[in-house]
Amino acid sequence: MALDKDKIIADLKDASILELNDLVKAIEDEFGVSAAAPVAAAGAAGGAAEEEKTSFDVELTESGDQKIKAIKAIREITGLGLKDSKALVDNVPSIVKEGVSKDEAEDLKSKLEAVGGVVTLK
Repeated sequence: MALDKDKIIADLKDASILELNDLVKAIEDEFGVSAAAPVAAAGAAGGAAEEEKTSFDVELTESGDQKIKAIKAIREITGLGLKDSKALVDNVPSIVKEGVSKDEAEDLKSKLEAVGGVVTLK
């Protein structure tokens, strides 16, 4: 059986919206497909692009048991004074640095985790 594409297209042009909706549902049921799949794929592609961030915020979420070492690490990383570094460690969660590269963020994270801190990269 040969399909006449021109006749099918002409029939689709003459069909009402309700008839086309019924046709789409029938095709979905018959072949086990979804007309919404391309939209979901586009959303997944957008999620992949989001993972490729170029700048990160380093957030100290917990200071750990070794607060003095954490304060020293914060002073070294940020260049803040003792009072400001202590306030940052005492008032967790707090942003240590904003807008840093991935490599720098990973380096800062490892330094803070070495002294018992819990760090989140955002």
